[in-house]
Amino acid sequence: MKSISIIFLVIGFISCNSDPIDSNTEEWMPLFNGKDLTDWKIKMARREVGVNYKNTFRVEDDMIRIVYEDYDVFENDYGHMYYKTPFSHYKLRFEYRFLGDQTPGGENWNVRNSGIMLHSQSAESNAFEQYFPVSIELQLLGGLGTVDRTTGNLCTPGTAVVFQNELDFTHCISASSKTYHGDQWVKAEAIVLGSESIIHIIENDTVLSYSQPQIDQYFISKDYQGSDWEMMGVTNYEYWKPKAGTLIDQGYIALQAESHSIDFKNIELLNLCGCMDKTAKNFKSYYIKADNSSCVYN
Repeated sequence: MKSISIIFLVIGFISCNSDPIDSNTEEWMPLFNGKDLTDWKIKMARREVGVNYKNTFRVEDDMIRIVYEDYDVFENDYGHMYYKTPFSHYKLRFEYRFLGDQTPGGENWNVRNSGIMLHSQSAESNAFEQYFPVSIELQLLGGLGTVDRTTGNLCTPGTAVVFQNELDFTHCISASSKTYHGDQWVKAEAIVLGSESIIHIIENDTVLSYSQPQIDQYFISKDYQGSDWEMMGVTNYEYWKPKAGTLIDQGYIALQAESHSIDFKNIELLNLCGCMDKTAKNFKSYYIKADNSSCVYN
């Protein structure tokens, strides 16, 4: 009886004092269920929302696969697949790998080139012909076997950022990452803090940081003398141009289809916006932006 009492005492001590899900425990949310494209919306250039042209976006073996097996030739069939919910303050992590050769018809600069769009406009708000959403792109590049080629770069379709303390209108800014050749998996992460700052991380190394993402007057570069919105299929450019200089504090996450096959897996998000009332059941100490409308109490 004495030994049994001790066992119950130990069990009671553990059950009363252990708290496996406390305010410090990070609750990462999978954005992909591993089975289908539920919660994602597809928008491809010259296609209606929801049209998965030539089965470009697929799910196989717990991966989201962007493939071009059914293409004879790529004809500016740019596409993006958007997660259903916009976010403002969060961490995003995922793994990616490039596969095989470039699709016939794809641009030379699109060889082993893709990306994840942050703070993006919605799928529905894209113009019918639009190639790329107004967004901040975490650009992913694969090595070509010889020279250095960084990944985790920044590209800015319709946007600009403050980089190294100056407003920078450069369309693509290189990161400081290593080069990853071949078809290997690469781990990437973004820390997005509204309109304050964004950090790119590749294989646990911080490779790029910038701040104040905002709408730009030009879609790509002023070198195109203002015509680049129309060149990229943004026929509703008059909506965007008056917004130049407007900070972007939230938006959608989208996976890019840009003519080279790429796989994504383990796509997870840690929301940094939530209940910051310490008396609530769902308070988290790592939240940095309050949304107390989401608080849950006993």
